Amino acid sequence: MKLLLIEDNPTLAHWLVKTLEEQAFAFDAVQDGEAADQLLQSNRYDVVLLDLNLPKLSGKNVLRRLRQRGDATPVMVLTASGSIDEKVELLGAGADDYLVKPFEVRELVARIKVLIRRQTPARANEIGCGDLVFDLNTRQFTLKGAPLNVTPRERTVLETLALRLGQTVSKGALVDAIFTLADEPSEDAIEIYVSRVRKKLEGSSAVIVTLRGLGYLLRRKDETL
Repeated sequence: MKLLLIEDNPTLAHWLVKTLEEQAFAFDAVQDGEAADQLLQSNRYDVVLLDLNLPKLSGKNVLRRLRQRGDATPVMVLTASGSIDEKVELLGAGADDYLVKPFEVRELVARIKVLIRRQTPARANEIGCGDLVFDLNTRQFTLKGAPLNVTPRERTVLETLALRLGQTVSKGALVDAIFTLADEPSEDAIEIYVSRVRKKLEGSSAVIVTLRGLGYLLRRKDETL
């Protein structure tokens, strides 16, 4: 899962990135509103963590522009203000959640998972595809009841496909999910990761199908396209 952190306090941003990377989240981080707005127009994120007091473009305006474009990416506002009026204003402008600083990492992680779960069709804690099961709380996969051993990037591939189960996911979307601004994106690498995951799913009732020119699809083997 890939997050965008928009925070102009470098100490807090560094702590958040380090802490949430330990929770296996991929991150892009920017310190001003204009850079955030540009990224949100060209990249896909699972959740946006948005500070309000930003240089160049305020957090409120970043949120407004995002919603005006019809982009429904979940946004959690991180702010030092506990004002009810401000909370009501931001929720009315399209924020999905609101967390007052200082906060505990456990609560932040739990709220991020809730926002991601809301995007799944059944809003359940688990997503199942045959004998492959993805636990949204632990972010772990099991296959036939046993833990599935995958590398972080292999898990991101499988996680992205599972969160859009039954939908075609383009290679570009997988590139966005796996690589951060600090990486050098590679579509060839996506093919390698998909191939590795397929090998680990051999003998499973779940399969990753390639739809040429469109992308990849996670589905049960006994389902027809």
